[in-house]
Amino acid sequence: MSRFTLSPPSLGRRQLLKLGLGASAASLLPLSSVFANTLSTKARIVILGGGAAGMSMANRLARRLSGATITVVEPRELHHYQPGWTLVASGVWEAERTLQPNAKFRPAGIEWVQGQAAGIDAGQRRITLADSSTLDYDVLVVATGLQLNYQLIDGMSPDLIGSNGIGSVYASLDAARRTRDAIDAWLAEGGGKGIFTSPQTAIKCAGAPIKMTFTTLSRIKAEGVRDHFNLDYFTGGGGMFSQPWINDFLKQRFDRENITRHHSQYLSAIDAGAKQAQFTSKDGSTEVRDYDFIHVVPPMSAPDFVKDSDLIAQSGAFQGEWLDTDIHTLQHNRYPEVFGIGDVIGAPINKTAASVKAQAPVVEANILAYLQEKPLPARHNGYTSCPLITDIGKAMLVEFGYDNNMEFLPSFSFIDPKEESWSAWVLKDYLLQPAYYAMLEGRV
Repeated sequence: MSRFTLSPPSLGRRQLLKLGLGASAASLLPLSSVFANTLSTKARIVILGGGAAGMSMANRLARRLSGATITVVEPRELHHYQPGWTLVASGVWEAERTLQPNAKFRPAGIEWVQGQAAGIDAGQRRITLADSSTLDYDVLVVATGLQLNYQLIDGMSPDLIGSNGIGSVYASLDAARRTRDAIDAWLAEGGGKGIFTSPQTAIKCAGAPIKMTFTTLSRIKAEGVRDHFNLDYFTGGGGMFSQPWINDFLKQRFDRENITRHHSQYLSAIDAGAKQAQFTSKDGSTEVRDYDFIHVVPPMSAPDFVKDSDLIAQSGAFQGEWLDTDIHTLQHNRYPEVFGIGDVIGAPINKTAASVKAQAPVVEANILAYLQEKPLPARHNGYTSCPLITDIGKAMLVEFGYDNNMEFLPSFSFIDPKEESWSAWVLKDYLLQPAYYAMLEGRV
């Protein structure tokens, strides 16, 4: 199978203007950095995680706090642009396009601990690292991201990705490459049974399982062999997407494309050698399906060391699984010196990079207010965004929030959130990545 190369090698400002994207690209990437006055403080700020959320907060707080000790705990030297992994797995991007050194975004004057957090003592305001050393804090920003729980699928391990017809775009960049290779091998067989899954838990980039289904379908149709492939989609929930209009659209589109939908059934076990997958329904009943290719999306939760701490939600929908934060102020509900941002927080939506972009200024403003013993002024409206790929070369830009779950919150007047377009594809393929890097630097 050949790789897809639909996109031109470059798009200059003139081409973007012709598309109507020039002004929006400028709005996505403001070059000016106009910040309010800095606050003088001796506070010890610890940020757990140096990914999209943690790096954004490190840059913002480094600009706003004079005299503070800011420590970021992050083991990785390379920053992964995870929104690009679906494009890698779909054969559209090369893997290297998603990598940058963390040093490129790290602000001067902060302390970078290249290690892994292992425990949080919220009462003592202390972090324990994997090497048993400790860090004390006055303010803690939990930006750890989430944990992929492949072990909750009996017989499944990330090591299986790329073999026995198993793909999973979530595990790592290498897993995205191996998923691409597994899809290539399956399509080269000329036919067969493909199963795509979404689990019974909240997940980051909730559109990714759907994107992988559509991009794989696009490749099958491009080969002119659609009738030789059977596609099934199993989801642990009753719907396809949290935004109602998109949920209805996807149900209709899957039916039209002859992708059989199975709701309230989640992947509970896999026999890689036999190429069989077991699905469990809400009533506890199970059924086993044969497959030639399966895209596995694991259950997800906050990392274990967060789950084992007093910071985890003690009751409600997020009990035992997600950080206990106020979904508007992003301050912890029981420990006011703790703030959460990104995938780790308990919230009805919000596990996207676009959510981090909206949350970062809220956390910044509220931390400054907390340090001055003032009421928290900023509120997050739940804004999240999904560039939902519906075909290789087409996408929909889906934007919504807490109070507007029934409505859209469009950022671009020329992109209709209810229409598939090449403009939305270009936004995904070209413009969102530089906007993301500007977010890491605290510029948007």
